[in-house]
Amino acid sequence: MIGRVAGVILHRAPDHVLIDVRGVGYLVHVSERTAATLPPVGEAAALYTDLLVREDLLQLFGFPTLLEKEWHRLLTSVQGVGAKASLAILGTLGAEGTGRAIALADAGAIRRAPGVGPKLAQRIVLELKDKAPGIIAMGGALTVTLDPAPAVVEADAPTPARRAAAPASPSSAQATAEALSALTNLGYAPSEAAAAVTGAAAAEPDAATPALIRAALRALAPRE
Repeated sequence: MIGRVAGVILHRAPDHVLIDVRGVGYLVHVSERTAATLPPVGEAAALYTDLLVREDLLQLFGFPTLLEKEWHRLLTSVQGVGAKASLAILGTLGAEGTGRAIALADAGAIRRAPGVGPKLAQRIVLELKDKAPGIIAMGGALTVTLDPAPAVVEADAPTPARRAAAPASPSSAQATAEALSALTNLGYAPSEAAAAVTGAAAAEPDAATPALIRAALRALAPRE
């Protein structure tokens, strides 16, 4: 199983990248969002990968964080959602946006992804709304900063290879995960806790854990 690829970018395209890892070129399929964040040709990059194995096909799919990789694996567990549809959803919404849409049962947001129709979007929401809290709760632990291994550069490489840029700070994902854990410990169902926490995080993206918990509890409070 190839779980991560780190090396020098030889070629870039809107939906894939070719990475040289010590003389071996790996073709990695990525979303347009991920492709846009990769460094130029000749520089170093690292992607977490998921390997699709079929009788006549081997394909690698790449993700900037382990959190996004987990969402990809969850999305492709839904009947009718292949790797292409999953990358379209993640490319449109990102990992956090995908989690928010599923937790809030927002099929309309899922439909914004190219090639995803209303029936498929509704199926994704219905099948994953109870599984999403588990991925959201792991978000803070999965979104970690990892530098790629030093890349080996051939003498005729166009430019010196450099370390890939570090992923964004995981503080917001950590706060969301901690708030979700707190609400489930209080006895709320995972699905309703996830909906309340993700709604609070959408309203206040930089809120710390205590603020997210308070906002989520207000959302869950019975209305007279």
